[in-house]
Amino acid sequence: MVPENKPPVLIAGAGPTGLVLALWLTRLGVGVRIIDKVAEAGTTSRALAVQARTLEFYQQLGIANLVVSEGVEIGGINLWAGGRPAARVPLDNLGAGATPFPLPLVFPQDAHERMLIGQLEGLGARIERQTELIRFDQESERIRATLRGPGGATQTCDASYLAGCDGARSAVRETLGIRFPGGTYQGLFYVADVEAQGPVTNFELHVDLDESDILLVFPMKGKGRVRLVGSVRETKGKEEGKLTFADISSRPIEHLKIRIERVNWFSTYKVHHRVADMFRDRRVFLLGDAAHIHSPAGGQGMNTGIGDAVNLAWKLAAVLRGQADSRLLDTYEPERIAFARRLVSTTDRVFTVGTARGALARFARTRLVPLVAPAIFRIKAARSFFFRTISQIGVHYPVSPLSDGRAGRLRGGDRLPWTGEASDPGNFAPLTSLAWQVHVYGEPKPRVAEICGALNLPVHVFSWSERVRAAGLERSALYLIRPDGYVALIDGSGAAEGLRGYLERLGLRPTGR
Repeated sequence: MVPENKPPVLIAGAGPTGLVLALWLTRLGVGVRIIDKVAEAGTTSRALAVQARTLEFYQQLGIANLVVSEGVEIGGINLWAGGRPAARVPLDNLGAGATPFPLPLVFPQDAHERMLIGQLEGLGARIERQTELIRFDQESERIRATLRGPGGATQTCDASYLAGCDGARSAVRETLGIRFPGGTYQGLFYVADVEAQGPVTNFELHVDLDESDILLVFPMKGKGRVRLVGSVRETKGKEEGKLTFADISSRPIEHLKIRIERVNWFSTYKVHHRVADMFRDRRVFLLGDAAHIHSPAGGQGMNTGIGDAVNLAWKLAAVLRGQADSRLLDTYEPERIAFARRLVSTTDRVFTVGTARGALARFARTRLVPLVAPAIFRIKAARSFFFRTISQIGVHYPVSPLSDGRAGRLRGGDRLPWTGEASDPGNFAPLTSLAWQVHVYGEPKPRVAEICGALNLPVHVFSWSERVRAAGLERSALYLIRPDGYVALIDGSGAAEGLRGYLERLGLRPTGR
């Protein structure tokens, strides 16, 4: 058992990012101490979407099906204009063939956190509530942190590494003095969990395209339960924190013919877009909202934080378990900060266009979007591009030091394409080991098994098929797969002789699992 005051990894913040980091590290045999200054897990939230890439990470932990069963898969987007349905964009099997999770999923963050907490507690870990990180110092071999507990007493905690998962107002980031450039959008937004009747309770997404007020309606588990996310154009002279659901405009609610029966909770918030200048300072890492915050466009923020956690978890575990040199940790920031910057730029443009006012913006939203969106989604290439972008299965690390080689349509740093069908996990099945591994599709070349055995790399050979070819894989090529399911090294000739040099160059020492 890891001493509480000397954990290998101290995690500040028990939101989804911190919880996933703790869960992956615990599964990899690394002790953690996870703290949060609030007394209990969140009971309200804005993050709703769980993207396919996140579910693939959860599949590696064996919890993806649980999340899907608790959430609501969205089969279509309904666009409204002028108080009438204007168009429907079907999402049925949007990502069919690309991932085991082809439909967008709504699973509210509060329920999401409870699920992750249950999984973590099942592994013997616990969250220390009302425990705050007061300060910390970095030394050559450790972090020395001062924590304040529920009763106000302070204590010292020594850790090998500190993970700042403590949100947009991160004390970890502020202590490091890392800039958080970006901005805040004008206007105020609200989120409300309601019980209602009307056409919007059909377990699909509904969007009001009118200019007066923005309104999106997300399906929730349970009859008549929906979540409203909208803009507040007028505050009626009240301060932000004193607004109630009765203060918001009823126009978009009437446009979508929603009959509110009960409001379970209501909250307002500002929307920001920022990316920290650095995601790492020696033994301290920033993840999730502490490192980047986004507009809600596309439901990317929480999923990006979870991606940060998975990326960092296996690297920390490898270093702490003696399976890699500490320079492996140098790859975390360049891999994740590049994606965060692209994402913030993209969601910023989408959000700005989507919330613009004026005659031209109104014409585009109410006339062009209902005409163009369904037509675009009938084009296979457009559907594929949209899904790969939104689902994050298109996230890749082409310029990472860990990425090398190419064959067919794949190059080092790409996500491993899925070759399964329906409920068959296919080539994703071995990823549950959370370990380095080699894949060959077709017939392996001589000495592959011998060389990989000497390097403690499990080899998984899959039959060649049209499905495998269509996924972009090359027959008999050798693919070295990272613990997070990304392709590290590709040898198109299928030879394994280059593996040893790759591992030695990067200071990697897989142990096999």
